[in-house]
Amino acid sequence: MHPLVNHLIQLQELALIRDEQKIAQRKGGHLEQLDDSIARMTQQLPPAIREQFVKLHKRDHIVISPVSDGLCALCNMKLPISLVQAVRMAKAVHSCPNCARLLYYPESAPRWVGIKPRRMAPRKAGVSRFSSHTLMIPRLDAANKEQAIRELAGKMELEGYVDSGEKLLEMALRREVILSTGVDHGLAIPHARGVEGGGLTLACGLHRKGLDWQSQSRGATKIVFFLAIPTAASAFYLKLLAGLMETFMHQDARKSLLAAKEPEEMWKVLCKVTRATIK
Repeated sequence: MHPLVNHLIQLQELALIRDEQKIAQRKGGHLEQLDDSIARMTQQLPPAIREQFVKLHKRDHIVISPVSDGLCALCNMKLPISLVQAVRMAKAVHSCPNCARLLYYPESAPRWVGIKPRRMAPRKAGVSRFSSHTLMIPRLDAANKEQAIRELAGKMELEGYVDSGEKLLEMALRREVILSTGVDHGLAIPHARGVEGGGLTLACGLHRKGLDWQSQSRGATKIVFFLAIPTAASAFYLKLLAGLMETFMHQDARKSLLAAKEPEEMWKVLCKVTRATIK
């Protein structure tokens, strides 16, 4: 990958993590560090690319888009074959002729392979749009957060949503290195962004004793939501994050979910308690 493209991907990820931290209402050191890192990395860009990045970022925090199946993953425009090949060769930085976002070619990212809903099918509501009882794990066997993410990523592969649980795990762990996804009230929301080919997908696992998620949050992590996020769904992911945090700040919601013993029971509780917060 072109070093400048890699730099832009990292810079965009930091900006999106900052958005997550704002939703989680975390203040202080981490936000300041993120701001400093974003400012420093922006300043390191070549002047022309920096100007383009800043202009695009003011419009939308997704500035650089993967090429997926010959399309710009953000605007869904079919790209000329010559442009796709140029992006793949990565000798220079190229832009989408439709939305002007910068482009990159993900060589080894996991892909979404689930069944796409039929166009005429009724639109599902809330959590049911991007999850299922088959993605619920009432009792995680994990002894640490890496093992917990592995179980949930493996569940997504087993149930036919992604092509590689291992690749999904690797991507999620790289995200954890930047800043822990553990939040208050015993929740963690690890995720992998850039899983193209379909829709946002959510799995949920419960850990009865609780895990040390190595985060600012107080107490052990007992509820783990794991998400595979296509780049185009990054804005909706932030709304989902806000909805989950609003729901599970209430002890009754946490108790109801943790009391579930079977996947179907977990699913029913999750759909019920998020009905008002996830649209």
